[in-house]
Amino acid sequence: MDNAMQPPHFIMAHDVGTTGSKTCLYRIDERLEQVDACLAEYPLTMTADGGAEQAADDWWTAICQSSRRILANTGIPAESVAGIAFCCQMQGSVLVDRTGKALRNPMIYMDGRAVAQHRRNLCHGLFRISGWNGVKVLRSLLVTGGLAATPKDPLWKYHWVRDNEPDLFRQVHKWLDVKDYLIHRATGRFAMTADSANLTFVYDTRKGRQGWHPGLCRTFGVDMQHLPEVVDAAALVAGLTRASAEEMGLAEGTPVVGGGGDVTLTAIGAGCTAPYDTHIYIGTSGWVAANVEKRMVDIGNFIAAICGAMPDRYNYVAEQETSGACLQWVRDHLARDEIGVYLKEKAGSADAQAETDRLYELLNQVAAETPSGSGGVIFTPWLHGNRAPREDAHARGMFFNLGLSTGKRMLVRAVMEGVAFHKRWMLEAVERKIPRRETIRFVGGGAKSDVWCQMMADVTGRHIETIDNPQDVGAAGAALACAVGLGMLPSFDRVKQMVPARRTFTPEPLNRDVYDRQYAVFTQLYKNNRKAFAALNKQ
Repeated sequence: MDNAMQPPHFIMAHDVGTTGSKTCLYRIDERLEQVDACLAEYPLTMTADGGAEQAADDWWTAICQSSRRILANTGIPAESVAGIAFCCQMQGSVLVDRTGKALRNPMIYMDGRAVAQHRRNLCHGLFRISGWNGVKVLRSLLVTGGLAATPKDPLWKYHWVRDNEPDLFRQVHKWLDVKDYLIHRATGRFAMTADSANLTFVYDTRKGRQGWHPGLCRTFGVDMQHLPEVVDAAALVAGLTRASAEEMGLAEGTPVVGGGGDVTLTAIGAGCTAPYDTHIYIGTSGWVAANVEKRMVDIGNFIAAICGAMPDRYNYVAEQETSGACLQWVRDHLARDEIGVYLKEKAGSADAQAETDRLYELLNQVAAETPSGSGGVIFTPWLHGNRAPREDAHARGMFFNLGLSTGKRMLVRAVMEGVAFHKRWMLEAVERKIPRRETIRFVGGGAKSDVWCQMMADVTGRHIETIDNPQDVGAAGAALACAVGLGMLPSFDRVKQMVPARRTFTPEPLNRDVYDRQYAVFTQLYKNNRKAFAALNKQ
């Protein structure tokens, strides 16, 4: 049949993040084309003891609402959706019973309350490596390529529930990540992709040996009956059940593929599929990730490779806890009250979202009109602690080098520059293990800002490429993985040509000296204030 006569191929992808779920509908053609997108938000609950939870039903409700809205907006019949896939926040812990019902609110990646469990299981023994039990460290590194090194890792959340909610824990049937819970909700099948399995740190990631590791499960006290089967990102898991299809407004039996976590699918959606392709991501959180062909780990800089969405590939990742969240903090605490948007939003104004978008535009305009270097002010973007290259839950944000001439405009730009400085810090740490890349893809909501794009080029000294709809790059990766799984694309090798660069930002030589000088100070601020952070924030 002539290609022009073939019906279009549509894929629905759900990007389930920290503040909301973004559902995107894509057409698969010579290039990946976004047809429509819809966001449904939900709350995040922070607890006094360091917990961060969300309601599993809120995720599902958001997905169903946005799916129905997209079909209504586009007029595309449900039967034209060839498949669906999920891209989700990672390092969550969702404990479910035999029916797949979440037994408690899932503990998401920001949850750091399992301090005692982490300390008791890992921080002991005569032979120590960086303060951890040396035998356990070496065994974990050998098998998994990494280590559950912080209380925020899912392994210790699993133990926290066992220790603090034993009656509930006795009802556990499976231990899932966010995406894997949603796959079961959609299909009735318990399955987990390799990237999420990797981050339990009881999964063997060595090529040819992938699978749950009985020895590590014994070492770290994990019941292997709680572990689901592991599938590839492009694997067909099952079709939508009748009940889930009715809730989503889709056709019963619509194929659901494995999908993946936000880090691994962002690499796909960014078009970073060749060895050493590197991308920078700014969403609520952030990271620097490189596509590699073998496992790598840098304990000192808290960087490790996890299983990628592509077969036999890994993503070497340096994480940042708060990234775009820093600009959101500026919006809410330095700008919003002054122009009345906050009051309108509280009053339920229909224009609240539009005014919030306009406020971001104004913040970018303010940053663009402020000279590079922000008058010497430096901001540290550690509003909820930090991960790489210095893991510390006690670290916090600060403005450094304020003077009588410092104005709010300088503070706004300093926050954006601080996030860029941290990305450079992580990028340089990542490139201790891989060849330096002169061109970097920049994606996530932060990449919508031309000011931030140019700032990233100036601070890192690299050519920065952006793509269409960079804020939806995780959903794009999920759609591409789905297309490969359904045979719409022959392999992941086609991805790069389907995700071309939209714009390239070149470093401005005139800004190099000021940014190099400030970056040198930025990297010393954590070292100089580490003990002070602990004194103020250690519980």
